[in-house]
Amino acid sequence: MVDTKEIEKHVRGIIKAIGDDPDREGLRETPERVARMCAEVFEGTGYTNEQIAQMFNKSFGMSTSDDIVLVKDIDCFSYCEHHLALMYDMKIAVAYIPRGRVLGLSKIARIADMACKRLQLQERIGTDIAEIMSLAADTPDVAVIIEGRHSCMSARGIKKPALTKTITLRGRFETDEKLTNKLMNMM
Repeated sequence: MVDTKEIEKHVRGIIKAIGDDPDREGLRETPERVARMCAEVFEGTGYTNEQIAQMFNKSFGMSTSDDIVLVKDIDCFSYCEHHLALMYDMKIAVAYIPRGRVLGLSKIARIADMACKRLQLQERIGTDIAEIMSLAADTPDVAVIIEGRHSCMSARGIKKPALTKTITLRGRFETDEKLTNKLMNMM
């Protein structure tokens, strides 16, 4: 879990290192605020993909079919593991083919949110969500499509805003071109 006292100590040190006074009025409570923020935005770090799947595997019975369940436009954000920079304006779409059971729709959004609450790469977010969904829904047939912007590109370095899109396909979405095309037409 997140060690807030350790974060407070280091944030205070960062404030000093950039040449500011951590005891001045506007910064006095900043280490504590940053530590609370970190506990919230990095909550997913304290759980494995298997544990997240167990937390959000509430499902309901249904007849077996080849219907695609798609939840899209899930708003999320994460932090780049290379610069601790914000990945923002992320829209995540998660699709799966149920095998006799369907997950509660809110569980899919919660899975996406929890996978993002780690130091991440956008590519790994898609892989993590696909793995968690496969475990939670007990199906190998999962697709995750993510579009996002990265402040490590737009606010620093090259300073070029760009949209990054990643597609993670598992099971039949990876091998059945007709099924994949059906999914892309639903997007």
